[in-house]
Amino acid sequence: MNKRWLMLTLAGMMIATACSNGNDGNGNPPAAGVDTPDNGEKQVEKASFTIFNAAGAAKDVNTNETTIGKILEEQTGVNFRLEHLVGDINTKIGTMIASNEYPDVLIPDAAIDKILDAGAFIPLNDLIEEHGPNIQRVYGPYFNQMTAEDGNIYFLPFSNLVNEFVPDPNINQGAFWVQRRVLKEAGYPEIRKLDDYFDLLRDFRAKHSGEDLTGFVALTHDWRFFATSNPPMHLEGYPNDGNVIVDMDTHEAKVYAATDSTKRWLKALNDLNAEGMFDKASFVDNYDQYLAKLTSGKVLGFFDYGWQIGNATNALRDAAIADPSQDDYRYFPLPVTFDGQKDQYLDPPGFVKNRGIGITVSAQNPERIIQYFDNLLTDENQALVMWGIEGETYERNEEGRMYRTEEQINKIDEAFNESFGFKYYSWNWPRYGGGSTFADGNSLGPGEQPEVFQMSLTEGDKKILEEYGVQTYAEMFAAPDDRPWFPAWGIPKEQGSPQQLWETQREELTKKYFPRLVLSTPAEFEAIWTEYTTEFGKLDTEAYEQWTTEEVKKLIEQNG
Repeated sequence: MNKRWLMLTLAGMMIATACSNGNDGNGNPPAAGVDTPDNGEKQVEKASFTIFNAAGAAKDVNTNETTIGKILEEQTGVNFRLEHLVGDINTKIGTMIASNEYPDVLIPDAAIDKILDAGAFIPLNDLIEEHGPNIQRVYGPYFNQMTAEDGNIYFLPFSNLVNEFVPDPNINQGAFWVQRRVLKEAGYPEIRKLDDYFDLLRDFRAKHSGEDLTGFVALTHDWRFFATSNPPMHLEGYPNDGNVIVDMDTHEAKVYAATDSTKRWLKALNDLNAEGMFDKASFVDNYDQYLAKLTSGKVLGFFDYGWQIGNATNALRDAAIADPSQDDYRYFPLPVTFDGQKDQYLDPPGFVKNRGIGITVSAQNPERIIQYFDNLLTDENQALVMWGIEGETYERNEEGRMYRTEEQINKIDEAFNESFGFKYYSWNWPRYGGGSTFADGNSLGPGEQPEVFQMSLTEGDKKILEEYGVQTYAEMFAAPDDRPWFPAWGIPKEQGSPQQLWETQREELTKKYFPRLVLSTPAEFEAIWTEYTTEFGKLDTEAYEQWTTEEVKKLIEQNG
């Protein structure tokens, strides 16, 4: 990292702290584009920018059409026209790069390497130093990990922990999900092994043969293919480190894409397919079609990450609130592994360094944008985008604990999330990372506040949690072990590096062979697996493992 810049930013943090009481009386900097005349009234110059989000699925909107966005516009004078990805991410990003025309702000998600390689993001160092006291406060501990080889910071990640860590009682990470009615009919069995999980689905489908049920679906669309390629590491009892499993004792990173664990996983899907249990369209459906199937009531089980299925699970919850009998069609997360070994689905605290939000070379006034970002990072505005407005969407008790009433919880459905702005602001902006807390000890996210979690449970939630003897969904899973390098997939790779090339080649091979392996007849499986591993053997996997191991050990030393 550029040591001089680090010293300047740290100095800036101290200056910002020392001067904060002179800003607005609340420790907040002046809003972007704000002049304060002698009469004390703020005159805000209006500005509008475009932002493209390749990570989230939602309808396009102006931020000032939401309650949160309107408040932030009043503070800063800034509105964003939010656009979301439709279709293939690489095609969309490739078109931007070819034309050299970008939105003002870009969240490229899995295509971030292409954006960096094209030089589409501007350096943020000087902007942060001049206009970003809150950015320095929130991201300062991570600057060394955010800085590129050339000494510049090009984007702001979303996973930076602020203050004390609070675990999420919900499951927003990986799990094997099953319809609640399947568990109910089976007498709420304890399901820990993959074979038992699939047998559970088989038995229910056989007993309901007239309902045209789908036993198991998989998500494979575009960059979300990891929802189908990742399970082997989880089934072995490891968290989501991406392409590798990292040994807890030796810290050696090993690729699993062509190992016995992946073969075992794909063979299990192959068997399901042969029985008519697997949805063959899984390899051609897009993301929206996948979500639609989850809300259809016809899908019994699937593997995915909770954050990725939120649109479906929220819709199912809303339906169950309106009609409690629909609770049976909601999904319950299970910590399934191959042989019942200790699971590690819950993420330990970590810092994802290769995803984030950046300002592009097309932006005409990046100062206003960075000021907007900085203004977002006050405690007050982080409470606004996560909790809303006191007296409307949350309350405080005499001890200062934030909570929601039953009425407030019930009114915050998917439609409210859209109109109020929670759907657009609670992720993919400069923010306190998940599991963070405010200075007063309240959780950043309402769902992580114990009082709110318990209040938000429906009768169906309470019933199924009681059946399993737990108070939260997270209690179904093993506590995460400390992993200073986590997540390994977040270790940045240089553009055009051997590691980046290997990942591209690995992805091409898995997308080519996994559908064949799953959809082939059982008699064909071994021959196709041999063909796949022969092709995989041509990749320089050993070099990739060695490089990853070295980077993991560096992070252990840095965090030691």
